[in-house]
Amino acid sequence: MSDRAAIDINELMAFSQAIARQAGAMMLAELQTQGGPERSYKHAGQEMVTEADIKVDRLICDAIRDRYPDHQILAEESAPDINQLSSITSPLWIIDPIDGTVNYAHDHGHSAVSIAWLSQGRVISAVVYNPFSDEMFHAIEGQGAFINDSGIQVGEKQDLRRALFATGFPYIKEDMQRLVRRLDVMLQHCADLRRIGSAALDICWVAMGRLDIYYENLSVWDFAAAQLIAREAGAQYGHFLPVPEGVSPVLHNKNILVANPVLFEKARELLAEIG
Repeated sequence: MSDRAAIDINELMAFSQAIARQAGAMMLAELQTQGGPERSYKHAGQEMVTEADIKVDRLICDAIRDRYPDHQILAEESAPDINQLSSITSPLWIIDPIDGTVNYAHDHGHSAVSIAWLSQGRVISAVVYNPFSDEMFHAIEGQGAFINDSGIQVGEKQDLRRALFATGFPYIKEDMQRLVRRLDVMLQHCADLRRIGSAALDICWVAMGRLDIYYENLSVWDFAAAQLIAREAGAQYGHFLPVPEGVSPVLHNKNILVANPVLFEKARELLAEIG
């Protein structure tokens, strides 16, 4: 019997949304503390993390361990060991407690809780919640994508010249010349750029037509949930360069591209030329 068959997936989704809302409430409360959430930096001082990231991470992971003690957890702050990801066969949760930490720390109102549940290496359930706008993006494999109670669909735009695209840039400033060349070719062929600062929300915005194209290199917790939401909304999710042999296309974190199928191919050709 598969993990999915043994689990009430609707109950799991309700649980995921409930803890996402609890996490969102904690995010908002932490912003109201005197001086705002305490900040520190990881990865040799390159990437910001706040006390709220750690508290929200703990809240979500404790709730999962209490409800599903046999499941494994991959979380950005408390359990970020991605080296064994490909070998995990038991049910797995992939968590980003606050996607868009820099936005959050600056009170920009555009960051999200991201919760994905995987069975046998496939993302089955996904929640991305923005507590500032109270928008709950969610999807179960094979059942469509939603924002709160309304179904969503990827946009139908086909002309790159009318397309609005989004991307991001790494904390560690390596290979910036290649990233700038990619940006240059996209700006020359598309209508405009948005640099919004939360990969999970960027991908969800493609899923509902607020954006047309998104590309970037990410960490798996940034996109694990959002990519299912995008695919269930009719978007094509993939990569503009080949995925290494033996690596799961669903979890490969380099050269990610999301768009409707027509724009996906057009953007892929442009970005692949740059490499």
